[in-house]
Amino acid sequence: MAEVVTGEAVILDLPVAQTPIRILGLLIDLAVQIPVLGFGYVVVFSAAARHLNAASASALAVAMFVLVAIGYPVAFETLSRGKSLGKLAVGIRVVSDDGGAIRFRQSLVRALAAAFIEIWLLPLLPIVLFGLPAGLITSLVSERHKRLGDMFAGTFAITERLPRRPDLPAVFAAVPPPLAGWAAHLEVSRLSDPSAAAAGSYLRRYFTLRPEARGQLGARLAADVAAQVSPPPPAGTPPEALLAAVLAVRREREQARLRSLRPEPARSWPAPGAPIAPPAALAAPAEPAAGGSPDAPDDFGFATPF
Repeated sequence: MAEVVTGEAVILDLPVAQTPIRILGLLIDLAVQIPVLGFGYVVVFSAAARHLNAASASALAVAMFVLVAIGYPVAFETLSRGKSLGKLAVGIRVVSDDGGAIRFRQSLVRALAAAFIEIWLLPLLPIVLFGLPAGLITSLVSERHKRLGDMFAGTFAITERLPRRPDLPAVFAAVPPPLAGWAAHLEVSRLSDPSAAAAGSYLRRYFTLRPEARGQLGARLAADVAAQVSPPPPAGTPPEALLAAVLAVRREREQARLRSLRPEPARSWPAPGAPIAPPAALAAPAEPAAGGSPDAPDDFGFATPF
């Protein structure tokens, strides 16, 4: 993941495309471009042998190269917002450094770098033989796996096909009953996203970890999370219970915040003569079900593993 700050000061976590998958996408693009370019050269030189002079044939050959090596990626990436046929096949997209859609200028810079430095003219121009190794090295050592064209253009590639994250085990999906009172007054605003993500990953793998690794990792994560919330957890709280409670509270608070931002549906004025229903606050209270009480808490069947 790469942490990107947009122009509106919004922090995004974008999944950066790794170098091997980018190379595979490039090979697919080359598998499309090279046959098209070869067919174009056959047509051009066949026409040159019959109707054109050498200068005209050379001009057409250069135009064909520019159309295939530069026009192809620029057209596809601009019109499809960062995708070529190869990128579409492997599920990646090129975006600006701020996370926005790639622009025509950026796509053109990337295509020119690929055409004249990194890929296409390497067999013809020994002076740029450093281009392909340099692009590969920068892609391997760069935090966002950028090749030279990305560095010149201010772009990087993200992956769009992520494996579906498994849900939390049911036992960790809610606040454990012994911690309900503590969780009701829990402050989680200082909990960082990386700490929450690490805690969630631990709970998802809880039953697949070896007991020794489970205990050590749980204790370390619980200490990190406990330092970011208040009040401190009750003494003797198991690490997995602490993490489950904190994540449940954080999830509930975030869902409540999103619900508060959702616009209310538009209300229409009743037709003339239609009865007006009283507000919900003034409506008669619903009768409780037989044998129950309206104040009785729901039983979610939570069974703690400790």
